[in-house]
Amino acid sequence: MLRAALAMVRTAGLTVSLEHISFEDVIREADVSRTSAYRRWPHKDLFFSDLVLELARDPAPGIFTAELDMIERIVAGRLEELADPGVRRALVLELFRQLAMLDFETLYASPGWRTYLALRATFLSMAEGDLRDRLQAVLAQAGREHLARIARSWELLADLFGFRLSPQAGVTFETLAMLVDAALGGLVLAALTMPEVAARRPPARPFGAPEGGEWPVPALGLCAIAIGFLEPDPDFTWDAGRVAAVREVLAAANPGAAAP
Repeated sequence: MLRAALAMVRTAGLTVSLEHISFEDVIREADVSRTSAYRRWPHKDLFFSDLVLELARDPAPGIFTAELDMIERIVAGRLEELADPGVRRALVLELFRQLAMLDFETLYASPGWRTYLALRATFLSMAEGDLRDRLQAVLAQAGREHLARIARSWELLADLFGFRLSPQAGVTFETLAMLVDAALGGLVLAALTMPEVAARRPPARPFGAPEGGEWPVPALGLCAIAIGFLEPDPDFTWDAGRVAAVREVLAAANPGAAAP
């Protein structure tokens, strides 16, 4: 029986199941009438089809805002020091390290992200038809929007602190986002079955960091990608206008905070 079942799974793939969710329980939890519910979804399979599409729409909300908040906490009070390129590089490296840890920990703890990964991995095992086509389209759109947020985050960080993509690398911030996301997604998947991936935080000073700190695997991986493609912008000048621009971004990230 195990051999037969393995052959079936290897042919059709695993599927995502929502059998643990009762349509009647959802009606009660939502506090709507059964008449209205069955008028909208005459068959519960129609409801679960719509639910699958909703689950795929926004796998990781709120990360971009959390990243801006983190940048504000690290940079506030240090702007006057950043005219020194060495200090600026050290700060950007620290931002890379903490961004990697923040994003990894957010996704690792997110049931929504795990559901998104499961849907992305198993949608091809669904029966061919309208639902699979619609789910593929929703997953693709969610993936593009997620990558756009990552690209925007890295481009903003580079622009604020005087870095650019190396012209010789031939990549865009969208390419960088794709590589970062692939590395991060793979590490999250690994950590779900091997918790030591998330728990191991050895002290280190990689990439010329001036001070030691905790460098878990996600921070090492994402920083290696970033350092491989980013370089100081030779046309960048740290002046009063740049300080004002950084303060404006930090104020937008944390409007309730006093200006540094």
